[in-house]
Amino acid sequence: MSVQTWTWILVGVSFTLYFGIAFWARAGSTKEFYVAGGGVSPLANGMATAADWMSAASFISMAGIISFAGYDGSVYLMGWTGGYVLLALLLAPYLRKFGKFTVPDFIGDRYYSNTARTVAVICALIVSFTYVAGQMRGVGIVFSQFLQVDINLGVIIGMGVVLGFALLGGMKGITYTQVAQYCVLIFAFMVPAIFISFQMTGNPIPQIGMGSKTHDGVFLLDKLDTLHTQLGFKEYTSGTKSTWDVFAITLALMVGTAGLPHVIVRFFTVPKVKDARKSAGLALLFIAILYTTAPAIAVFSRTNLIETVSNKEYASIPEWFKNWENTGLIAWDDKNGDGKIQYIEGASTNGKPAYIKERGVHGERLISNGNDNANELYVDRDIMVLANPEIANLPNWVIALVAAGGLAAALSTAAGLLLVISTSISHDLIKKQIKPNISEKGELLAARISIFIAILIAGIFGIYPPGFVAAVVALAFGLAAASFFPAIILGIFDKRMNKEGAISGMIVGVTIMLFYMIRYKTGLIGIMDARPASEWWFGTSPEGFGTVAMVLNVIVSVVVSRLTPAPPSHVQEIVESIRIPSGASEASSH
Repeated sequence: MSVQTWTWILVGVSFTLYFGIAFWARAGSTKEFYVAGGGVSPLANGMATAADWMSAASFISMAGIISFAGYDGSVYLMGWTGGYVLLALLLAPYLRKFGKFTVPDFIGDRYYSNTARTVAVICALIVSFTYVAGQMRGVGIVFSQFLQVDINLGVIIGMGVVLGFALLGGMKGITYTQVAQYCVLIFAFMVPAIFISFQMTGNPIPQIGMGSKTHDGVFLLDKLDTLHTQLGFKEYTSGTKSTWDVFAITLALMVGTAGLPHVIVRFFTVPKVKDARKSAGLALLFIAILYTTAPAIAVFSRTNLIETVSNKEYASIPEWFKNWENTGLIAWDDKNGDGKIQYIEGASTNGKPAYIKERGVHGERLISNGNDNANELYVDRDIMVLANPEIANLPNWVIALVAAGGLAAALSTAAGLLLVISTSISHDLIKKQIKPNISEKGELLAARISIFIAILIAGIFGIYPPGFVAAVVALAFGLAAASFFPAIILGIFDKRMNKEGAISGMIVGVTIMLFYMIRYKTGLIGIMDARPASEWWFGTSPEGFGTVAMVLNVIVSVVVSRLTPAPPSHVQEIVESIRIPSGASEASSH
């Protein structure tokens, strides 16, 4: 059967399963909608947390970025795994004992202020919308390839699908859907990795295969280094980022991860704190399977790409290349007119390819924004995992399986983020502040309307993203690090921290992070372009600036809190009590 037929079958079966689960587990109360009724088993919650964690950024984009960035891409591996450990061990148990399942709710009660709650809601919305933009982009990439349509149409189709099962089930439906999605995505990630590892090195274990010898007796990483240097690239195994920037990005990803609201809520879907700890450990195990495999996939895909396309005639190039070209994620500009693909160091286009209607003499899609660099090939980093089985010439069912896995990864996280957005509006804003006496039915309706509006905004961000999927997600983590993390950590461990300090810190942190992100990453569309890397403050990339913003947040918070009145005595007593482990296992209220 063709790839298209296999894809229809596997995606159709998986989607039938997702919607079936969402319908079966549809929420009938706000407790089921927000925290799945609080009765999820640790195993199911561990798998759901892992699926939530391993978003489109992890499944689609992380290996793609590592395949192009080489050693520099390790920041994503270190930051995201370290952040999870930080969250599971340091923050989640205390937040669970405090009994608040949303970050704004915790901040509002801990800092005895609706103003603090409102600021936290705004921060949650900014973080979640930035994060969900990356997921919708990932959904669009998979759908564009799956249906052979433009990526923007792929995003719109994905919007409809995500909306379907997020509206139905809330957290209850999402949790059990994500258990199925984890099974699909991890199987889809591992099968081609095992195939390719055995194909290239004779070793079926990808983590070991990456460091093994190829069939010609040369170590795979040495071979890739040689290919890189021959084409004018830096050695794959050597980094180009400064030590400071590597540290800043890693720390921003770690603390930003630990403050992400859609992951924190996971620890409230199980009956007890003990179960939350158990599910955290299981989730780490499930996550490790993918994260230890991603570098291997990056190496395999990079090697195969160079060997398949470099200096090859376009007329004889495999079909997968032209399929991705049709989606707008690969571009070839025959600058020297020899009909061959020159893939060397340097950007082939000014920005992302801008296509025109006409085709070239070889049948290639023509672009209008080429440049004078000798490099003729543009490859979007986000396609590397999805294209990897095609490049390696694996069976059609494996290629289709990866498409189903990519969709599972993107959809699972997108649904979780949409729920956070709706919860921030319906629970933290409407229920807690605007209309405290709203009925449960009214609150549930407000949550679902919020999801509908959120998906429209998320879709726009997915069509006009500020970077590659993983880069967009990194910005979201930077925003979380700059806003939430100091308020949460100081709220748990500093009795003297008051509302004035927390509010000031959050405003300063998120404001300067947004300023830096706009100035040096996204620009203002139609008004100003992003400034070059040569102007970065202290050599800090936008993905790493969350660390600087976080430090400023902490300094402002601590200074302001010491210059203003101490929190009420009952708040200090609560802070003291949640730091004591005794009785934590009985903390099951929501």
